[in-house]
Order: sequence, then structure tokens, then C-alpha cells
Amino acid sequence: QVQLVESGGGLVQTGGSLRLSCQASGFALDGYSLAWFRQAPGEEREGVACINNSDGEEYYADYVTGRFAISRDNANNTVYLQMNRLKPEDTAVYYCAADLSPWYHFLLKDRDECAYWGQGTQVTVSS
Repeated sequence: QVQLVESGGGLVQTGGSLRLSCQASGFALDGYSLAWFRQAPGEEREGVACINNSDGEEYYADYVTGRFAISRDNANNTVYLQMNRLKPEDTAVYYCAADLSPWYHFLLKDRDECAYWGQGTQVTVSS
């Protein structure tokens, strides 16, 4: 079965940390750009971070720069999002995705335009 499965979400206090994982099965992440998106209730979906397939260039949204870090482990077919100094406004469902586009195209795509999309994991940051 071809899928992306996120894990690692949960409830954390302001200033805390979480590490999200996204395990791919049925296909190899190697060769794909990988991204994390998030969506809070009543809000638009946001592109949080992306790492290119071709050159490893990373992109971060301004509101997570310096706090979040995306990484990939092709050997284990997994992409990670390390989230530090979490804030209540980081509360959302976080989704991982894979696509062949570089980040400046990838993050503009709708969900159904991406090659693969996970089911999401809830992150809640209490104040």
C-alpha cells in the first residue's frame, strides 16, 4: 500500500518541543521533494517547511524560521520535522507530503496536485 503516515503529534506546553515523523511505504522518498503543511480549524492550509529532492535546499515559512527544522532519512524512508519553542499559534493538524517539484512550486500546490499526502497528526500547544 502506497502511503505516508505521520506520527509524533500531541499536546505540549508553550516553549516545548515535538518531533514529527512521516514514514513512507510502498514507494521510496529518495528523489522526491518533501514538505510539511499545517492547517488550523477555520484557517487556510500553510506550507511550513520543504526540502528539495535535487539539491537539498530547505525552505521555511517566516513564522517557523529558527524554530523548526526539516530533515530526511532516505535509508529509513522517513522525513522529520523538529519543532522547538512551540507557540499556541502552532496548533494545527500537520501533514507531510511528497512531490517531484522544487519547494517554490510544491508549496503552492493543492493537496490533490501533490504526488503523495499523509493523513495528518494533531499538534496542540497550550498557553
